Amino acid sequence: MDLEYKKSIISYYDATRLDYKFLWFGKKNRSVHFGYYDHEVKTHHGALLNLNKVMAEKSGVKNGDIILDAGCGQGGSAVWLAENYNVQVTGITLVPHQVKKAEKHALKCNVADRVSFFEQDYTNTRFEDQSFTLIWACESLCHAQEKINFYKEAYRLLKPGGRLIIADYFRNERPLTPEGENLLHDWLDGWSIKDIDTVEEHRSNALKCGFSDFKIEDITRFTRPSLRRLHSMSTRLWQLGIFLKTIGIRNKVNHGNQFGSIKQFEALEKNLWHYGLLSIQKK
Repeated sequence: MDLEYKKSIISYYDATRLDYKFLWFGKKNRSVHFGYYDHEVKTHHGALLNLNKVMAEKSGVKNGDIILDAGCGQGGSAVWLAENYNVQVTGITLVPHQVKKAEKHALKCNVADRVSFFEQDYTNTRFEDQSFTLIWACESLCHAQEKINFYKEAYRLLKPGGRLIIADYFRNERPLTPEGENLLHDWLDGWSIKDIDTVEEHRSNALKCGFSDFKIEDITRFTRPSLRRLHSMSTRLWQLGIFLKTIGIRNKVNHGNQFGSIKQFEALEKNLWHYGLLSIQKK
């Protein structure tokens, strides 16, 4: 990723940390992702944890795994994995304050001996070849400027037979109509995301890098209540957000995040993108 784009991602997460703290996190849950609702889970907190469970089951997490959480945020998934499995987890993020928050979260949850966090770019890490048995990317691959660079690095880092699990946003077509592209980027620009790829673009990139056993599942119906929740909160607080920006309490990045959160669901309702769960294996 180029330096200016990295700076924009860091600026986004720095500016929105209080939004996540007050509107999304629970006391013991620092998940910077959407929730997975099913017949057993009906609460926001439960749904956030449930996406971790679904990803772990889909990727076959097992005791002894050495896991890279690529784009770990504040450590929500990494800590959850260490709490529920006998695994070693390394989390990486571009955002310095997220490293500090993640380390504190791991200490509080008594898993700091099996979880570590670093400030690194997941497209160009400092780890040795074949360091991990599983790479976990929950709503983080979207930020890659060129998605193929993520896959190249993931392939290098995985041991033979290693797995890659990705939960993320996938555009339904390229190109969309001009109106569709504008609406999609109203969302993405507000969240400091250059673009999102189609499933076929992801498949092509993964196969070019040597991966096999590419499997994708559309799980939008399970995440829709969580997506709707964000849209509802952002819409209800829109006028307040405008006022706070006017008096200088919220900045352009905060405002863009709120605007993008409204436009994301509008784009979903127009069938411009979907939420997918992607699992891949290295031969």
